Parts: sequence; structure tokens; C-alpha cells
Amino acid sequence: MSILVSGRTGDWEIVIGMEVHAQVVSNSKLFSGSSAVFGASPNNHVSLVDAAMPGMLPVINGQCVKQAVLTGLGLNAKINKFSVFDRKNYFYADLPQGYQISQFKHPIVGEGEVQIELSDGNIHKVGIERLHLEQDAGKSLHDQHPSKSYIDLNRSGVALMEIVSKPEMHSAEQAAAYIKKLRSILRYLGTCDGNMEEGSLRADVNVSVRKPGEALGTRTETKNLNSVRFIMQAIEFEVHRQIELIEDGGEVIQETRLFDTATGMTRTMRGKEDAHDYRYFPDPDLLPLTFDDAFIEELKDGMPELPDEIKNRMVNEYGLSSYDANVLIEERETALFYELASDGRDRKITANWMSVELFGALNKAGIELAQSPVKPKQLGGLVDLISDGSISGKIAKEVFSAMFETGKDAKVIVEERGLKQVSDESAIISMIDEVLAANLDKVDEYRGGKEKLFGFFVGQVMKASKGQANPGMVNQLLKQKLDI
Repeated sequence: MSILVSGRTGDWEIVIGMEVHAQVVSNSKLFSGSSAVFGASPNNHVSLVDAAMPGMLPVINGQCVKQAVLTGLGLNAKINKFSVFDRKNYFYADLPQGYQISQFKHPIVGEGEVQIELSDGNIHKVGIERLHLEQDAGKSLHDQHPSKSYIDLNRSGVALMEIVSKPEMHSAEQAAAYIKKLRSILRYLGTCDGNMEEGSLRADVNVSVRKPGEALGTRTETKNLNSVRFIMQAIEFEVHRQIELIEDGGEVIQETRLFDTATGMTRTMRGKEDAHDYRYFPDPDLLPLTFDDAFIEELKDGMPELPDEIKNRMVNEYGLSSYDANVLIEERETALFYELASDGRDRKITANWMSVELFGALNKAGIELAQSPVKPKQLGGLVDLISDGSISGKIAKEVFSAMFETGKDAKVIVEERGLKQVSDESAIISMIDEVLAANLDKVDEYRGGKEKLFGFFVGQVMKASKGQANPGMVNQLLKQKLDI
């Protein structure tokens, strides 16, 4: 599906590909036993292997291999039972050995696919070119000294999965939907925590423009984007920059660029290298990585349900709208909370109370779902009271507020505060008779054709019952009395 952008010389097509670096959830690094935990003091998580001391050899972390294969399965990708680690000979100032260990011709995961849903409801499929394992670099700190750069090697050697998409996205919206969906899949699988602020998920975005039907244009790569908003801003800027450059008679240069978050602009970092510039060759210290079908099947059998599967059930079996389902499946914890809360009761009512009342209260309190004082079974208990007519929707909001404040069950609060809905027909008729007797003039007006007064009578009866009368019964019995 082509998405065109207008320029002075006509329409242009945007072509976007993405290289996402996802830090593998693992206690230790890819080739050493050093801790991979974020947030330690500089150079506290550095072994002799990470520091590239003479004679220190890398040893592959089996957990990282499992996580990469599991991710490949989650991306509906081909798992390669034979893969090779290569040396990428590009100088890294913050990798002590002076090169990066990565994968080139023989990655651990081959082609796959991610399905994204856009704001208009359309489904777009983005192909995955490959997923390979590689080690992260350290971090250079340029603001600690007026004339020197410091280096923190805590991240040096941390395991990364580089997930390379095909150039099959054509707008900033599609790119945003892709990174959100990818992050969601990784978090469901437990293979990457997806924390973009800490750098455990970051993206390099390749952008080019072309006239419809022409060959691919020259691309630029904007590095290390660590938020969905920055990804969209960088794409929008780069698209308009390239179109203006070409329309003014210039040429796009293949280069690596950086995004300035303060200005919303990209700027040149360096000329873009091609694969041959890195002089890849198999790492002589690491044997080829091989495993069998049984290894893959074992991981496949232990996979959790992924977002698309859960959404299909919510829409097709539970009758939820696509929008409500998308809200509930964004995080695995949210989907699980909903499943527990709605089990055996009205799925739509539960979804509404979760997405409106519960999420609203959590946002106002500034806490996460895991810290919610209202647990899944408690929310379900509130839905039960609404569904069986014990309380009205209006009273339910009062009950929920008390639940959120105290952590008590809905039934307890209803009993303590005497909030149970009145559904006794004779009691409601008695209240209706009192209201009609006190408003005979308005009864005559209603019966004379002023039917809008019906709402007035309903309000008076509900007021007389302190909001506890069953609204459905009030409407039905009041109608019978007035239409005599």
C-alpha cells in the first residue's frame, strides 16, 4: 500500500526500514559471566573477557541463544540451526578488543513477519529480514572532563538481538506501529524488557524517498532512537529534508545521521558504511553454533500466548471491539489481569470498567497496574454486582472509588454503606406513588403531551431512593403508572 507525500514537483513515496537493537534478558553478558544488570556504577560489571585482556576467550551464553530463538519463533521467522559469529572490524573506542563480535552471512534467525494495525483499522505486514546476536559496545562520556572522554564498559559485551526489517514501511505512523508491536512481542516473550529510556530497546531508522514506480532512492540511517515519538519526528524531518534537497537539484548522500531531540532535526554523523567496509570474517575463537529440532520444539512448546492470539479471542469470542482489545493486550500483565477479572462474567462490562475506571484511577494516582489496590477478582466482584442488579452503574462508581481507596471487596463496601440496589417492585411502586402525588400538576402536563417530563419523574424517584432503586424497574413501572 503506497502512501504518497506531496512535494513541489509532485508526489513522493517514502520507504522505511528499521534495525532494532533489543537487549536480551539475561543475568550475564553474551560472552562472559559479568552482570548485565542496568544501573551499576561505571565499570563495575567488567570481567577480564570484557576488558579484552590477553588470553581471555569468549564463551557463548546459552540463555542468550535460547532467547534469540524464542524471539524468532515469536516473529514467525525461520530458525537457522547453523549460525556463525563474525568479527566486525570497525573501530569501537568503547569496545576494548577494537572490534565487535556479531553475525553476518549466517544469522541465528532468518526471514519472518510482523503484523501491525493502523489507526484506520487497516492491517499492514512488515517483513523481517533477519535477527542476529551481537555484543553491545560500552559508553563514551564526553561531559565529565573539559578535555578528556571517559569510558564506561558496563554495557560492553551485553547481548543484543539486532532485528532487521525489510524496507516495507511507508509512513511515520507505520514505523511507530511496528516498533510498538515489536516491543509488545518481546515483552510478552520475556526476551527483552523493552525499556527504551534505559537503552535496552533502540532503533536505527533507514529512510529514502522516490517517485512512485522508480527504483529505491539513496537512504540515510538515523542512529539510536530511543522513543516512539523521536522515531516519528526523525522520519518526518528526514523525509521532508530529502524531498527538498532533491527538488532543489541536490543529491541525498548515503550517510549515518543523529537526531537532535531539542530541535527535532537530524544532522550528519559520518558516511554510511556498507557490509564490505566492516571486513567481516568468522571469529576464530568461537565455533559455529548448532542445535537440533528438539531444541526448537522445546522452546516452541513453552511459548506464551502472543498479542495477536489474545486479541483474536477477545474480539471473536468475547465480543470486544478491536479498539478495546488493543488497549487490553498492549502489555501482557494487562491482558492477564483482564482474563482473570472477566472469567465467568460479562466480558464487555469488565473491559469497560478496566479501560475507563481502573486505568483512570491508576493514572490519577500515578501507579502501575501491578500496584493497583483493586485486584482482578475484586474488579470481577464489582461487575457481578452490576450484572445481577445489586447495584446501579452510578452506585458502582461510588463503590469502585471506595475499593480503590481501601482495597476492600465491592460486596463488603455495599453492605457497610447500605448501597444495595432496591429491586423490590412494591417498594419502588410506593416511591413512584409518592412522587406522582407530590407533582400532580406535572402529571397532568405529561399526560397532556409534554412527554419530556418523564425524565423529571425518573430523577425524583431515584432521588427518593437515594440512587438505590433499580433504574430499569423505575422506568418500566413509572411508564405504566403515567400511561394509565
